[in-house]
Amino acid sequence: MKKPRIYPLKTFLGALLLIAGAGTLSGQTDSNYSEAGASLSVAAPMDADRAADFFASLQPADTLDAVFRARVVDVCQAKGCWMRLELPEGREVMVRFKDYGFFVPMDIAGREVVVGGKAFISEVSEAERRHLAEDAGLPEAEVMAITGPAREPGFVAEGVRIFN
Repeated sequence: MKKPRIYPLKTFLGALLLIAGAGTLSGQTDSNYSEAGASLSVAAPMDADRAADFFASLQPADTLDAVFRARVVDVCQAKGCWMRLELPEGREVMVRFKDYGFFVPMDIAGREVVVGGKAFISEVSEAERRHLAEDAGLPEAEVMAITGPAREPGFVAEGVRIFN
């Protein structure tokens, strides 16, 4: 009886292709969105109306977990290190990214996103408000028209899902 021949190189290459293919499949995401930061695994995020009510209920000392969906109003044009999201009635929420650990594309204004992370209310100084206006690319006249501090809803995102 003839002993079957084993081809170690072919066996190794076959196993390598199988492993590489499995890794590719597990890393794929829905083509309707891309993600930045941590992957979000929420089935039903709050819509912008519920998020506005949620932020309205926060006290200055509160920091609460939240996941919500909203439209991007503007993005830092220097690096994509922050974005503002639209809430109803002309309100907005400033979103920064956890530990400055990731950024979003600078061309996503107008698109829908889902953000997951920590919600809070913060007092933003006049200097910070002007700096953010400059980063957003506003004309100098608009930047200089900003006066005084403002109390604003804030959010530190651990992950962002950006819809196409």
